[in-house]
Amino acid sequence: MQQATLLILAAGMGSRYGSLKQMDGIGPCGEAILDYSVYDAIRAGFSRVVFVIRESFAAEFKEVFNESRFGGKIAVDYVYQELDKLPEGFSVPEGRTKPWGTNHALMMAADVIKTPFAVINADDFYGADAFRVMFNYLSALPEGSKGHYCMVGYLVKNTLSENGSVSRGVCCADDESFLRSIVERTKIERRNGQVVYIDTDESVHPLDENSIVSMNMFGFTPDYFAESEAYFKVFLKENIDNIKAEFFIPLMTNLLINEGKAKLKVLSSSAEWFGVTYKEDRPAVEAKLEALIKAGDYPRSLWGK
Repeated sequence: MQQATLLILAAGMGSRYGSLKQMDGIGPCGEAILDYSVYDAIRAGFSRVVFVIRESFAAEFKEVFNESRFGGKIAVDYVYQELDKLPEGFSVPEGRTKPWGTNHALMMAADVIKTPFAVINADDFYGADAFRVMFNYLSALPEGSKGHYCMVGYLVKNTLSENGSVSRGVCCADDESFLRSIVERTKIERRNGQVVYIDTDESVHPLDENSIVSMNMFGFTPDYFAESEAYFKVFLKENIDNIKAEFFIPLMTNLLINEGKAKLKVLSSSAEWFGVTYKEDRPAVEAKLEALIKAGDYPRSLWGK
């Protein structure tokens, strides 16, 4: 059985939420959503967590989220996503303030992760079973495996916010649950009882509410870093003048699947997702956490403090 690492993308400043939501205490004893992810990862068998953060809030973040907080039950490391962390020959274009996207954030961990790894968002609650099925897949891979990737899929109808549109990777899989394609839809919402997505030209399209979507819970082998670094240069050449272009994980996985370099298994899980995309989502998330605590799924104080 292989070791597995959890990579948490926590560099986003939560522009829509309006604060550093990754550090926002939402559990009954001040736990952030990422605390529940780390707790579930430990229970599943992950031995290490790496946080992708920004240098501008690194000191504040490390003061809160460290090995001591987690009771020494998991090793902790930090890497940094910054706009100017680009390949040689490229520079940040004038007017660019938006980060380069989730796959760029993931790439920041290339020098510190040498095991199969899972990647998640800091502000999404994925559920204990999602971490179990992810760890079981990654830890069972043969040593030195390449191109054996996975993701935990969720039904889009269970991932919406009542307070605004959300961004999701809409998936298409074959009969053996291997991903055929994944398309990032940046504006999905429910209108008049129907799930729709709004395209870049503001056109509205229906979306089956039982469509499988990615919540950015992927599993990769370490070769993914080198593949990403190579293609990022191509992405920059094509998009350097587009100050809003982002290097998303679905973009990279699609490329590797289409080129036959990787296969990505869509894992099924009984876990239910929820998250705080907007501040107005907070009461519903607090209520769901309280219900899980009362059901015995989590202790009232995660870290016994």
